[in-house]
Amino acid sequence: MIAIYRTPADKAVFDRHYFEIHVPLAKTLPGLLKYEVAKGDILSTTGHDDVYCIGTLHFETMEVLKAAFASEQGRACAADRKVMAGSEGAVQIYVFDSVEV
Repeated sequence: MIAIYRTPADKAVFDRHYFEIHVPLAKTLPGLLKYEVAKGDILSTTGHDDVYCIGTLHFETMEVLKAAFASEQGRACAADRKVMAGSEGAVQIYVFDSVEV
């Protein structure tokens, strides 16, 4: 799962909420293997210049991910994301299976 956050109006408020509330909450998701964050110099080769932060969550399978977000912790994460980045277009979220090639 990848969550791509656009540059917020107040970076300090976003950072405080994201790293002190949202990330610790997400790290309680059942089945979460790894949570990575890209922040700072995020360069786009396609001209997108409004990316501020990218969160990548790893689960073993799509079924495990679905179960995680159906859990109490998952519902809390979804609700909190709307508090942190609730405006239209503030975040893009992609959920997918991947295979090593």
